[in-house]
Amino acid sequence: MARRRRTDVTVGFIALGCPKNVVDSERMLAHLVEAGFLIAADPSQADAVIINTCGFIEPAKAESLDAVAQAVADKREGRVRKVIVAGCLSQRLGEQLLEEADGVDAVVGLEHRDDIARIVRQTLSGGTLTVYRDQSSRAVADDRVRLRIGPAHSAYIRISEGCDHRCSFCTIPAIRGPFRSKPVELVLEEARELVSSGAVELNVIGQDTTIYGRDLKMAAGLAHLLPELQKIAGLAWIRLLYAYPKGITEELVDAIVRCDKVLHYLDIPIQHAADKVLCAMRRPDTQAGLKAMIDRLRAAIPDVVLRTTVIVGFPGETDADFAELLDFVRWAQFDALGAFTFFPEKGTPAAGFPDQVPDDVKQDRLDALMLAQQEIAFAKNRARVGERVTCLIDSVEPQGVGYGRFYGQAPDIDGVCIVTNCTAAPGGWAQGTVVGTRDYDLLIEQI
Repeated sequence: MARRRRTDVTVGFIALGCPKNVVDSERMLAHLVEAGFLIAADPSQADAVIINTCGFIEPAKAESLDAVAQAVADKREGRVRKVIVAGCLSQRLGEQLLEEADGVDAVVGLEHRDDIARIVRQTLSGGTLTVYRDQSSRAVADDRVRLRIGPAHSAYIRISEGCDHRCSFCTIPAIRGPFRSKPVELVLEEARELVSSGAVELNVIGQDTTIYGRDLKMAAGLAHLLPELQKIAGLAWIRLLYAYPKGITEELVDAIVRCDKVLHYLDIPIQHAADKVLCAMRRPDTQAGLKAMIDRLRAAIPDVVLRTTVIVGFPGETDADFAELLDFVRWAQFDALGAFTFFPEKGTPAAGFPDQVPDDVKQDRLDALMLAQQEIAFAKNRARVGERVTCLIDSVEPQGVGYGRFYGQAPDIDGVCIVTNCTAAPGGWAQGTVVGTRDYDLLIEQI
């Protein structure tokens, strides 16, 4: 991309949503800087403000619309000239977004991510409301050259886009299109670029990382990719996120065991554990299969740390179904668990299912589940007291308290290690002993 002459035009940027949105935000910011725009420190004081939105579930949509409403208010008060809405909510709603958020000047779908600099220019020079939105194609975005908005030492690397699963509750296939993998060499080039910019930890993401390469006719694609990432000098940690249960194959487990840079950590969204609910969700799993998968993992990797995600209050979920889920969670002893109440997302089959669960029942079940998981997580943390750990330091306070993570803590979603008398700088390593706990966090005394 050719570097253009710097301008005096300022762009404010608000990044919302999941790690996949973070990658898109970083790519858009790079385009803007390369085009000569100045990135405003305060988005409410800019010529144009861009909100990269999430639209996966209702709370994310509400958060996005709140951010848009604030930007429009800033525009009406004369602090901002133009408001541009990008990302998943733009892709999902298109022109409807102009009705839901009066005052928006442009709506930018996912296919136009890399056109953002041109769109900003056009929006600033014209007065016509414009929607830049195509149906998602089979193209795979090139995520190289990013202006990172997180710590330099940790980065997300997206190995695929879209999803072919047809879970009855999910809007992702409609928003991000069919599953497609990045070619191996493109993934490796991006990984090398990220490591050369200071990243020592790469967090592998995709809608389902375990089926990477299937569309490229690769057998055991992720198991093939990991040893190639392992070869990159300067890379220390490779973490696997969004690993679907059915994709946890013997080949993948063997690759994790063989590659010492691949952390013994897996994020495996199960969504539920009652067979009846899994069937209604159109998930291919069964409770027996999930149990067998977890048993195999722990037999092959005794120190594996497991995170999962579940949904409570799915249509038709009875007290007995929820009890099955609760019993399963207590049996599985996940190290970390995220849970959501079911939202009837427009356009999904589950939104029209009968036997919708009342909101108060959903909330009661969510509270009961999270209380059970809290007991598990706190007990697991207490069991680590006396253990020696290696922490990747994310930040250090002036008084010498460091905040970092051991291999069992993913950035942004898990607990942290609080390191006293930390001598390592951000991006460095601290060796220490677990001397106590603070809720979901570990207290570390540096050695």
